Amino acid sequence: MKNKVIAVVGATASGKSAYAIELAKKLDGEIISADSRLVYKGMDIGTAKPSIEERQGIVHHMIDIVEPDFDYSAGLYARQAKECLNDILSRGKTPIVAGGTGLYFRILLENYDLPEIEPDWELRKKLSKLSFDELNDIMKSLDSNASVELNDKKKAIRYIEILKATGKPLDKSRGIKENSYDIEWIGLNFPREQLYDRINKRVDLMVEAGLIEETQKLLKKYGRIMNITETIGYREIIQALDGVMTMEEALDKLKQNTRNYAKRQLTWFRKNEKIKWNYYPEKLKK
Repeated sequence: MKNKVIAVVGATASGKSAYAIELAKKLDGEIISADSRLVYKGMDIGTAKPSIEERQGIVHHMIDIVEPDFDYSAGLYARQAKECLNDILSRGKTPIVAGGTGLYFRILLENYDLPEIEPDWELRKKLSKLSFDELNDIMKSLDSNASVELNDKKKAIRYIEILKATGKPLDKSRGIKENSYDIEWIGLNFPREQLYDRINKRVDLMVEAGLIEETQKLLKKYGRIMNITETIGYREIIQALDGVMTMEEALDKLKQNTRNYAKRQLTWFRKNEKIKWNYYPEKLKK
């Protein structure tokens, strides 16, 4: 028999963290974050990272494990998260993988095999000077079917790196290994207007909690590194701090970009036919 793992997926602001915590309390479980930004220390408000109080004593893994200037990769996530998952199982507890980064779920639970390509630092330095549109053009010239989320320069650079190293389209350099877990997929969602309203309110709460001050603190400590300047939340605040737009315009842009990101997340997860949607307590709809 395969070990049972529960996956909680969905768009940003869909109640994944709260649901996963309630589930962990009920099932004697521990949570493994599947969010590409929660790994970074200090990036708290802008990533909607659950606070210690919000975690309610439930152990969370894969949160606050590296500094923002560390070049964290999906491959490294797969190795470290797998260790956490097997450790939880070895102690007789239930692993609950929760988050919104589709690729992390794919490589951890769907056994999506990533090519082992070492970083090409000279290439990365050269590509980092280009705009997202220029990077996207290069990526498409190497693999017409390759795609990344809008303005995700880090992922575009990594894809170009893989394409140049392998000389093959991405879908030819990846593979699927046999799955070693019995996975229950749970998808959280709201009607579109309700989800968008939750996103808008979350941004307002982020500002009240100190998003602007957190952005300034991160810039002062780490400088304008890509993990900060290309992350939704910090990117828009930085534009306001630079005088590119007013703070009011930046917050409107932040809400719009987050809504667009939520749409892309749902598009990704809806490709997984095993997900049971809207399978969560009524209280989380309030």
